[in-house]
Amino acid sequence: MKLRTTAAMLCVAMLAGCATTDPYTGEQKTSNTTKGAVGGALAGAVIGMATSSKSDRGKGALIGAVAGGAIGGGVGNYMDKQETELRNKLAGTGVSVKRTGDNIQLVLPNTLTFASGQSDLQYAAVNTLSGVAMVLAEYDKTRLEISGHTDSTGGADLNQRLSIARAESVAAELTRQGVASYRVSTAGYGPLRPVATNDTTAGRAANRRVEILLIPTP
Repeated sequence: MKLRTTAAMLCVAMLAGCATTDPYTGEQKTSNTTKGAVGGALAGAVIGMATSSKSDRGKGALIGAVAGGAIGGGVGNYMDKQETELRNKLAGTGVSVKRTGDNIQLVLPNTLTFASGQSDLQYAAVNTLSGVAMVLAEYDKTRLEISGHTDSTGGADLNQRLSIARAESVAAELTRQGVASYRVSTAGYGPLRPVATNDTTAGRAANRRVEILLIPTP
């Protein structure tokens, strides 16, 4: 118990001491590298304790914490760099870049990607995905989950088929530009996952989108 308390206090101190200013929002935040290192250290410490004899639990926890921290921090740093590259490539394109833990989400609005009711990529989207593919070629230790989404207007079957077709169009373009197909999976959700109300024009426009979720691989 004492070891766990000490480890927790150390992690709090690490988090507090590693706050940085986000260059895009101006807010103070803890780097994802640090969060990953702390999380990995805690997990490694617990595993080290559990797999060691009673007399060696302290040593096992320390070894596990060091190993886990290195792995967690490495993943966080890798995704930090990839996020920065993507933000630079996608600045001014209308594509939003969001970060949740070690995952990166790209949201492509329908105004950029497809004409109404269509699943063929527009020229501007092809150019934008070219920049995405360039970054993904450099950072190949990620897998991609590409999902299509529509608003609630029109028939449910049509929206479902359209969302799948749009996700597949984005996936096909990325693989055409050099992203390995084994890294990519696609899905369509039609209107089932709205991010805004479908009662307004602006809300429906926000719901018509393709999302690319980048997930680090072991």
